[in-house]
Amino acid sequence: MSDGLSTGTPTFRPEQFTDPDAALARVREIYDTHCADLRARFQAFARGTDDTGRIHRTYPYVEIVTDRSTRVDTRLSYGFVPGPGVYRTTITRPDLFAAYYRHQFDQLLKNHGVPLTVGVSRQPIPIHFAFADGLHVEGDLDPERLKRLRDHFDVPDLAHMDDAIVNGTHEVPPGEPQPLALFTAPRVDYSLHRLRHYTATPPERFQNFVLFTNYQFYIDQFVRLGHEMMAKADHPATRAYRSQYTAFVEPGDHVTFNANLTSDAPRGTRAARLPQMPAYHLMREGHSGITMVNIGVGPSNAKTITDHIAVLRPHAWIMLGHCAGLRNSQRLGDYVLAHAYVRDDHVLDADLPTWVPIPALAEVQQALEQAVSRTTGLSGYDLKSIMRTGTVATIDNRNWELRDHSEPVQRFSQSRAVALDMESATIAANGFRFRVPYGTLLCVSDKPLHGEIKLPGMADRFYRERVDQHLQIGILTMELLRAQEQGQLHSRKLRSFHEAAFL
Repeated sequence: MSDGLSTGTPTFRPEQFTDPDAALARVREIYDTHCADLRARFQAFARGTDDTGRIHRTYPYVEIVTDRSTRVDTRLSYGFVPGPGVYRTTITRPDLFAAYYRHQFDQLLKNHGVPLTVGVSRQPIPIHFAFADGLHVEGDLDPERLKRLRDHFDVPDLAHMDDAIVNGTHEVPPGEPQPLALFTAPRVDYSLHRLRHYTATPPERFQNFVLFTNYQFYIDQFVRLGHEMMAKADHPATRAYRSQYTAFVEPGDHVTFNANLTSDAPRGTRAARLPQMPAYHLMREGHSGITMVNIGVGPSNAKTITDHIAVLRPHAWIMLGHCAGLRNSQRLGDYVLAHAYVRDDHVLDADLPTWVPIPALAEVQQALEQAVSRTTGLSGYDLKSIMRTGTVATIDNRNWELRDHSEPVQRFSQSRAVALDMESATIAANGFRFRVPYGTLLCVSDKPLHGEIKLPGMADRFYRERVDQHLQIGILTMELLRAQEQGQLHSRKLRSFHEAAFL
């Protein structure tokens, strides 16, 4: 057929819904039908049995139209459009995002009292994205068919994957709907595929509370803890706590199930070679567990991984890492709770100008401080003996110590910085940019301005003594944040003047 429709493939007219479950079901029907048809046609194309012209499939869309300003609860930070007009977004992977989409639909219906429209958009589904499992499409084609792939199927187009909406630079063409979500469907699909590449685990494994670290020591301890949590416990209290988590997943999609909940044997194979930024997942019902990612060293990695994890709409992400203490009063092993950032990382300058302040988020700060207090047994004035709250400077030059000290040290002193690292400001700034609650708790591992530089013997001893406690603090922080209401954690501080309605 000239339009690329397979025989028997249904067409979908726009339809209005006042029930979020019904709207989600129609989204799923459109998406599944179009992707299944693309996959079938591609397989025929690869075999050489189907060469009937261009095959074109598009994403479903969701739209809301309101002709009046709606008075919504002023405490809300999302779930409503800013004024009269037409708002629309394309939708992908309703299997992965079912709970998320349903919640967004429900909020819009409650806050505006008008139906949602679900239909077929004009945005093509690239053939690569029709295979959610990350299939390398080109690998199934001989050289001749590979040359003709673009003649028959839509392929990923970076023009439809930019971050103009989240950056606040998107300009709506005349007569076009305004954005309803921060990300378009192709942008989401692109990041889902990149996550699998960078972390060696499927995006389905990621949890809503994410810890980042720049040291393998933390990952080693997280893996030990993950397996310990999955082991059978005899004590009722221990068993009850461990039973919060259902499985532990490692790179390669190796899954160890909780022996307190099931007798299922482990599944999958651990990655033979670790990826660039391996991810580990302590899973819990409703994706409410904890993911930990070793981002390695540097702001570029920090930006890369948060660019992609952001499409999963996590509830919080926190940096747990090491830093250089800049004050003589600090000791190795002291903690630094960042409440401001000096951004000398430069990787986000084009997306988020440095004049944009990155505020501390009270909900996250309080959870971090409470977790430090509980874990160390110190509180109030005594807590100051091991933890300092202050400004963290993030730079892109690991060997800054080898430069002329006068210029950087003067700037750090003027900024009142108490610590220096290479990732924290990047992660916090991208949290601000993507409306993901963020925080930073660092541990002082050296004091280069005061003659205590990081050397192998000193570092090994330091890591052994501090990593376990630091990780415990990070996990407890996430559990404290999980106990908060979603609307409280995703506060209005992260939303702009004319904000997209989806969280």
